[in-house]
Amino acid sequence: MELGKWLDGRPLGGFQYRLLVLCGLCMILDGFDVQAMGYVAPALLEDWGIAKSALGPVFSAGLFGLLLGALLFGALADRIGRRPVLLVCTLMFSAGMLATAAAQTLPQLIALRFLTGLGLGGIMPNAMALAGEYSPARRRASLMMLISCGFTAGALLGGLLAAWLIPAHGWRAVFVVGGVAPLLLWLPMLRGLPESARFLLLRGKSAQALFWLRRMEPALPADCRPWLAESLPSQSPVAALFGDGLARRTLLLWLLSFLNLIVLYFLSNWMPSLLRAQGLTMRDALLAGSMLQLGGVAGTLLLGWCIDRQGFRRVLPACFLLAALGLWLLGRVEGQVLGLYAALFGVGFLIIGGQPAVNALAASAYPTGLRATGVGWSLGVGRVGSVLGPWLGGVLIGLAWSQAALFALLALVSLASAAVVWTYHRDGGRPRTGS
Repeated sequence: MELGKWLDGRPLGGFQYRLLVLCGLCMILDGFDVQAMGYVAPALLEDWGIAKSALGPVFSAGLFGLLLGALLFGALADRIGRRPVLLVCTLMFSAGMLATAAAQTLPQLIALRFLTGLGLGGIMPNAMALAGEYSPARRRASLMMLISCGFTAGALLGGLLAAWLIPAHGWRAVFVVGGVAPLLLWLPMLRGLPESARFLLLRGKSAQALFWLRRMEPALPADCRPWLAESLPSQSPVAALFGDGLARRTLLLWLLSFLNLIVLYFLSNWMPSLLRAQGLTMRDALLAGSMLQLGGVAGTLLLGWCIDRQGFRRVLPACFLLAALGLWLLGRVEGQVLGLYAALFGVGFLIIGGQPAVNALAASAYPTGLRATGVGWSLGVGRVGSVLGPWLGGVLIGLAWSQAALFALLALVSLASAAVVWTYHRDGGRPRTGS
């Protein structure tokens, strides 16, 4: 039984749906915790009496931890498996969030956000790899983007909860919730989260692979011998990203993720504070900022459906071109509440909804033995942009740039993203959808 063909010929079943739910819940908590700092920022500034620019290093520390976590835990999972890495990373970011709730100084906050980010960085590449490796090729892009939608939904949930928690219980309550929730999920993960059967076959662990496949299909014959039409790379996983004709594809994926994450994390971290500076109340600023994430949820779901039918080549360039237009408009609707909400929703649809498509493109571009490394390093190198975006925002805000100028700069970055994804497909960067 060749596993890839067997999975492609089967409908989705209860085992796969349970896997998607567990991975999706991991991603919801990931999104909640990553975005938490942006939502508590206005209340923290008022509580501690510090300047907005002082939070730039705090934002960047957490995102730098995400960067290193994605690089480290993506490659580690291609050696020891997706399941153990997801379990350990969930405990790591839970402990980090609970400790952040007790922070008393900026240096403590910076250190704790970095450590929390390390654990968070291992969640997305491994949840996406695991979901993709149990999905049929015809549904793989949309299912991986559905998992990614959990991240955006978690960020949206963070805004809604913060709008209720902060006025009633203070900003520390957001981190308490973000730390307790993954502890509650960990036991169901320990009991029900499978290891990738593709990964186990590549590592020569046929008996363990068959154990999980029988959980998926108990009626498999007793003499079933699964195998996989792939082999382990001869190089280390990171070096193999540049072998076998993959170098150009890898570099373009890294650049695409880098550019889009500059925009995404600038918006996610600074929008509540920028809206507060426009005169919106704390609650209204948080709810308006949540429109970004609501647009991101809608974008992830609809773009995944479009990609399954039209392909990455047609959908992604148009996505980033429209995002550039939306960003330019966002800088020119100050004081126009309905226009502001519409622009935030549209930009979230295209920028936040577009990032899961970039991640799915990376996951589809590599074979099983490199998938977690490929997604992890695409996210990890891309997260240099996630560190740069909030830091650059702090610098430009400190230099008194107008909002029109800030969003015009972000529009140029999205135009560059459109150019990169066009180049990727022009040069033959066709995803390996059957791998």
